[in-house]
Amino acid sequence: MKILVLGSNGQLGRCLADQLLSTNHVMVFATRADLDITDFAVTKDNITQIKPDLIINASAYTAVDKAEDERELAYLINQHALANIAETCAQLNCGLIHVSTDYVFDGTATEPYIETDSTNPQGVYGDSKLRGEEAIQASGCEYLIIRTAWVFSEYGSNFLKTMLRLGTGHDEIGVVGDQIGCPTYAQDIAGCILRLTEYFREVGFESGIFHYCGDEPCSWFQFAEAIFASAAECGLVTSASIKRITTVEYPTLAPRPAYSVMGCHELYHKFQIPPSDWRGAISKVLNTMQ
Repeated sequence: MKILVLGSNGQLGRCLADQLLSTNHVMVFATRADLDITDFAVTKDNITQIKPDLIINASAYTAVDKAEDERELAYLINQHALANIAETCAQLNCGLIHVSTDYVFDGTATEPYIETDSTNPQGVYGDSKLRGEEAIQASGCEYLIIRTAWVFSEYGSNFLKTMLRLGTGHDEIGVVGDQIGCPTYAQDIAGCILRLTEYFREVGFESGIFHYCGDEPCSWFQFAEAIFASAAECGLVTSASIKRITTVEYPTLAPRPAYSVMGCHELYHKFQIPPSDWRGAISKVLNTMQ
């Protein structure tokens, strides 16, 4: 298959390159500089010229707090540009794999969200991502939407790297302990997408929404504890101690879901793809940084 990856310089895009370049697919990787998806006409023309069999969209507006002040830009990238991509896919009979977020939920649940649960985003970022999902579904293209959460990797900026940076320059770090979610290794997301790509090549495309995230819920505080414990085992010195704080003590412009754990049972049941082993992945990332 010919596969076009949009957003190839981000965490997930770079992980997709790591794994897809070793396959026999014809790969086309596009960064924002290569293809500005907010230019609808140019985007449609470029996709039409490339003629991919599948587009993997790893591009998004992800600045959760800035989205509250940059509403138009967030919706432009996460909804309207995506609608243009999806409509182009429908016209070209091209499949679309798109990555969405746990922020489409309000965080008031007490057990893991499943794909059919009601959505109720609480901020601009989550709402723009949900509108993007709806635009894909309305386009008529063959699609797969993968909702994920708390993404980290050896690439780009993420919570793991932030903790390590703060850990070398502070005596104490306050980390929120009352928001619960599932950390997810971007290489595992890429591996999941690769498995799905092979399945669809052999069996044919089946549209749907699936959840893919870490295999064990935790708080941000517990995530930080695991990071520092693994760092110590790897010989990385951190000077800071971690203090558990509440959401109230760490106010943000955009609201965060208090509980955004997602169940991955459907993906495992249908495709035998297990959730991300995020604890094991911490060590993998740390080993690449030494």
